[in-house]
This record gives sequence, structure tokens and C-alpha cells, in this order.
Amino acid sequence: MVVKAVNSKDLKLNYPCSWEYKTILESHHNIKEIVKSVLDEREYSIKKSQNSKKGKYQSYTVSTLVHSDDDRKVVFEELKKHESIKFVL
Repeated sequence: MVVKAVNSKDLKLNYPCSWEYKTILESHHNIKEIVKSVLDEREYSIKKSQNSKKGKYQSYTVSTLVHSDDDRKVVFEELKKHESIKFVL
């Protein structure tokens, strides 16, 4: 994957490429079920990141292959709008 920052808003990527999304949700939610419901038939991986100090929240890195800039943004928006996910980076 080649990433070039043209300016603070534009990225130049060579697609397809693997992309990572950092997701944050309450610890009692099942990340595997959530990601499967969002990404459906796509191949993906989930890596546990960190727990919040009191353990209420959990962060995960979700990686998947994206095929275009629009595809990358659609995945981001779909993860973001899921009711159990509090935040996506």
C-alpha cells in the first residue's frame, strides 16, 4: 500500500489495499457479530486493542480490503452508524 498525503484532506492510495478502522464500543457488545453484520461477505480481521480504565469500553482494530476511496469511506460510515459502536477512527 502506498500512501501519499497531498494536503491535509487528500490521500493518494493504490487500491485495492488493506485498511484499518479503530472501533470503540462498550465491553459487553460482541465485536465479531457487529463486524459480521456490517461487512457481511468481506474478509476481515479483528484485533483487540485496549480496555478503558474502568473496563466499560473496549477498542478493536478491524482490517479489511478496500477497493476504492468510496469503498473505504462506505465501510467507515457503515461501522460508524452501527448502534453498538460508539466511535470509529
